[in-house]
Order: sequence, then C-alpha cells, then structure tokens
Amino acid sequence: MRFYRLLMALACCLSTPAWAAPGEAPAQVRVVHRDGAYALTVDGRPFRVLGAGMERGGEEELAARGGNAFRTWSSSGDPAEVRAMLDRARRNGLMVAMGLDVARERHGFDYDDAAAVERQLQRVRAEVLRFKDHPAVLMWLVGNELNLDGRNPAVWDAVEQIARMIHAVDPHHPVMTPLAGFDPAVVAEVTRRAPSLDLLGLQLYGEIDALQQLLQASAWDGPYIVTEWGPTGHWESPLTSWGAAIEDDATRKAELLLRRYRGQIDADRRRGLGSFVFLWGHKQERTPTWYGLFLPSGETTPGIDAMQFAWTGRWPDNRAPSASAITLDGRAAIDSIVLQPGRAYRASVQARDPDGDPLEYRWSVRAESTATSIGGDPEALPPTIDTGLRAAGDGVLALTAPALPGNYRLFVEIHDGQGHAAHANVPFQVAGGETAASP
Repeated sequence: MRFYRLLMALACCLSTPAWAAPGEAPAQVRVVHRDGAYALTVDGRPFRVLGAGMERGGEEELAARGGNAFRTWSSSGDPAEVRAMLDRARRNGLMVAMGLDVARERHGFDYDDAAAVERQLQRVRAEVLRFKDHPAVLMWLVGNELNLDGRNPAVWDAVEQIARMIHAVDPHHPVMTPLAGFDPAVVAEVTRRAPSLDLLGLQLYGEIDALQQLLQASAWDGPYIVTEWGPTGHWESPLTSWGAAIEDDATRKAELLLRRYRGQIDADRRRGLGSFVFLWGHKQERTPTWYGLFLPSGETTPGIDAMQFAWTGRWPDNRAPSASAITLDGRAAIDSIVLQPGRAYRASVQARDPDGDPLEYRWSVRAESTATSIGGDPEALPPTIDTGLRAAGDGVLALTAPALPGNYRLFVEIHDGQGHAAHANVPFQVAGGETAASP
C-alpha cells in the first residue's frame, strides 16, 4: 500500500491540468492543530470557512456578500461544466469544497457487495484525479448524510477506502464526510472505522441551537465544519392537525440565521472551522421557499442580508423587505385553518421596506406537497390552484377557497423592485363541514 501511494503521488505531481493557468498550482490546504485548537490553512494562511451550499451559479453574489467558499454535493456529470464552475469560483476569489456523490443505503446500495463498492471507489478516484489540481479546490466531501436511514456500518469502511485513496493521489486537500445531525454513537463509529478522515461535517437545522451543548457532552474532540445549517427543518417544525409543517416567514428565518451563526458557529473557534449555510439558491423541499435564500425568480431574501452581516459586520446598502406571518380568516397557521369550499375569505400579511421602496405583493395558492422524501431527495413542485385571488389593499388579499376539498398552501412574495423580496406562506385545509376533517 505504501508503494502504491508513492506511485500515485508521483503521478499526480507529473500531471498538469489543461484548465490551470500557467504558473498556478493546487492550493496547499491543511487542518492544523496548535495549542489545543484546530484551524484550516490555505497556502499557509488561516482560512475560516464563510460559506454556502451551492451547486451552480451565484458565485458573484456570494463573494460580494462576504463569503469565501461554497460546497457542492457531486463532482459527476459533464467535466467541462464542473471545470467552468471551478474557474468561475477562482475568478471570484472563492474556494470550493468538492462533493463526491457516494451511494446511500436508503436508495438500495449494498455495502456488503464488494464489487459494487470497488466500482464506486474507482469512479470517485477518476473524479478526484480530474479536478484535484485546480487552484479553487478546498477539500473533498465524501458522500452526504450517509448515516441517514443507514443500518450497515460497512459504509464507513467504504468511506475509509475513499479517504485513503484521496490522500494517496491528492496530498494537498483534506477529506471529510458530512453527517446528518450529531449523534455521539455515530460519530464514534465513523471516527473508529474511517480514521483517515481529516475532519467531520455536521449538518443541523433547528437542532443547531444545541450544537455547543452536544459537543461539550460528547467524548469526541476533533475538528469540524457545519456543512449544512439554516432554517428550522420541516421535520422539526410545528404541524397543523392534518400534519402540514408550518414554515417560518423570511424575516423570522433571517433572525434565526444570525442568532444561530453567532451563538453556535462563530462562537466555536477552537474546533469549528466555519460553515456552509443552506441553500445559496432555491429548491422545492416541502415548499419552494423553505430552504432557499433566493426566490426561484432570483430575488435575494432577508436571509442573504443576515449572512452578509454575519460575515462582514455590515448590512447591504439596500436591504430586502420584511414580512410577518400570514393570517387567513383572522387565524394563524398554528390554528389549523379549515375553510369551506367556494366561500370568500380574507388573508393579510404585514410588510415593511427599510429603504422605503414601494412594495409589490404576489399571492398564489398551491396544493400541499405530499412528498415524504428525506435528506433532500428530489421532490415535485406542487401545482398552482386556479382560485379567486384579488388584492384588497397593501398586504390584504380577498380569496375564494378552492372548490375541491383537500390540503393547500397560500403563498405571498413581497418584492421591493430592487432585486430583493420577502416571503411567507400558510397551510390550510378545505373541508365540507364547519370543523376540521380528519387527516
């Protein structure tokens, strides 16, 4: 094995990637341990990760807001597109934590199948060899939340194989694996079976409020990056009587981001090496607004402003508007709002723009998501419902309840005309009687 590593190290030194500019070399990234504390260095200089989760696009905005890095979830696909992403990161002064897609047990992969594990190892090796010398590469992330709904500990043996392979062919970049939550038993199993990992990724949402307590109560004392964090997760949020998760409005999410960053992430300079907030973009996951810091139409939300302040100590010159929770028929989401088919109702939201920009309210109704996926697996965007919606004043809506009984959600976007917006939504049910129908 030692001879194999020497050969691989020599091979990587003799190869120069076609996309690297003359005179550029891979960054020398290290996790250093000094005086009881850990730190990340890039070319010998301290580098605290001020980052976001992002797959494609948004590099310019991230750099302008004070970020210095982003993470991805896969290095597969069109190599030219991945190289273009790395080049764009480089032009914007950003480093990239390169995700390596590793199969999940919950999707049917069998980690007792030695041939399948070996094929995966060789695929990942090809991806590492393809991109390892790009100067924007920060580190390698082996898989994502492999402990989620996983039962076979052999997955961590495969992670160890991958980590050892990466160290053999790429001595310049650390290797980690991101875990769902912080379970001391899982952490102990991972660090025992995969000792070649340089650090761990921890991914928490509402649970991040207890991160420092969890760390202090654990016997594990290694370095980490919070590789995903953000709003309170849909699985942690209050529910209506029929089981619909209640989403915070954009302003409340921004407040939580700032509080969680200061109190749990930035507070730990001994073991924590920084974080990647989720998500610098948008996606459908229970709703189209739950996790994205951008609207699907591209506007930035108050969460972007909060992260700029967290990273730089300065608010932007023009800030996104604020929004309250929506009330519908005079009730809040926690009241489990049930409407009668075809009847007229009123909804309202309170909004304010800190810069005095005029606000535009955009309302819509969608069917409630029926997705039961976990771990960010793809979901279909529920359809919009053609029902009567009519503005009745700033932040006030007159609507007609859908004719068909079922579960729905009312959304509002509040745009300031400057590329920023706030949002809120409220789940409701349409039933034939005066009281809530059974779920």
